Amino acid sequence: MTIDHIAIVVKDLEATVALYTTTLGFRQVYRETIADQGIEAVGLEAGDSIIELLRPLDENSPIARYRGDAETKLHHTAYRVEDIEAALAAYREKGVRLIDEHPRRGAHGNLIAFLHPKSTGGTLIELCQKSH
Repeated sequence: MTIDHIAIVVKDLEATVALYTTTLGFRQVYRETIADQGIEAVGLEAGDSIIELLRPLDENSPIARYRGDAETKLHHTAYRVEDIEAALAAYREKGVRLIDEHPRRGAHGNLIAFLHPKSTGGTLIELCQKSH
């Protein structure tokens, strides 16, 4: 398992993208709106991984409330798996609480599923299987 991306919820997407690209020198590799998750996502290349900036589409959404008054806040770490269904079954068998019992579509059509922070030491973990 490797890190697929690290997601950060941001208040001002344009300013944060400028910070990462212009100031820090990261390269933007994608930008998309994922309406069913209520976010706009910008991916920045970080070696073999991605820093994903998330802007809530609605300031009353759960992800916006999670960010609170902060300009940015770490949201989750996503780990790449080869077979998400098998990974979910293995974690379920080990007693890990799942937010997503079954994978769903995320950015780029990838399959994703979240593990509950109550089972992962307080950190939201996403499993990500690349689309083919």
